Amino acid sequence: MPDLWNDLLGCLDLTARPSLDDESVFEGRNQQLEYYRVFGGQLLGQFIRAADLTCPEKSVKSLHALFPREGRTDEPIRYRVRRHHEGRSFATVTIVAEQSYGIVATASVSLHAEAEGPEHQSVPAVPALLSAEHKVTWDLLPWETRSAVDLDDTASGPPEFEFWMRTPDIDARLAPAITAYATDLNLIGTALRPIDGVCQRGNGTAFHSAVTSHSIWFHRPFRTDEWLLLRQHSPLIAGSRCFGRGDVLTDNGRLVASYAQEAMVRFPSELG
Repeated sequence: MPDLWNDLLGCLDLTARPSLDDESVFEGRNQQLEYYRVFGGQLLGQFIRAADLTCPEKSVKSLHALFPREGRTDEPIRYRVRRHHEGRSFATVTIVAEQSYGIVATASVSLHAEAEGPEHQSVPAVPALLSAEHKVTWDLLPWETRSAVDLDDTASGPPEFEFWMRTPDIDARLAPAITAYATDLNLIGTALRPIDGVCQRGNGTAFHSAVTSHSIWFHRPFRTDEWLLLRQHSPLIAGSRCFGRGDVLTDNGRLVASYAQEAMVRFPSELG
């Protein structure tokens, strides 16, 4: 296996291709993972990078993505970016991610030039950083993570989960893409916690799941090479779908991003 951290950074380094009419075009390679489809977090990160490259004077403030079909790992992904508006403060683009057999994901992205103004937030306090004995390892996150809850435990629990993360030193400009990547990992696992005998590793055996939509909002500049807390919960599983949402906070309690996701979750009796 390659160095997963540098492999991810390589995937975020998109290549510009000849433009098509009024669209900018970029191409991104896929991660080299032991995974049968393109990880949705990779697509989220590449969407953000494509928007950044299209509107370099602004930063992504929100992204809303849909995933109509699985991406194939053996073929690069092409991103077609259409700029609908760009003013002094805001810009709006839509992005289509496609492979030779069709569209794998779409995104609407809003960007904003940094501005000053009053600040207020209302979120629960951030707990103390967990010690190193709470270190956890997930195959798709190639950086340090800590959590007091084991999402691979099949005992039932509340549909809540939080974990700390910190990447190696990295340019702050990549923080939104890397954080978006991380937010796609375990919201489904969080939603499954109340179901006894099931955990997130049961996908493909105990159940089948796939993310159908994912949104993320960035509130303030931040870095991923400083500790971040991802705090999430799932208020609902219904109709073979689950819904979850979360916040990203710094270790001193500043809310820097929020996210939400819907996913298909089907159990054997529902597959018919």
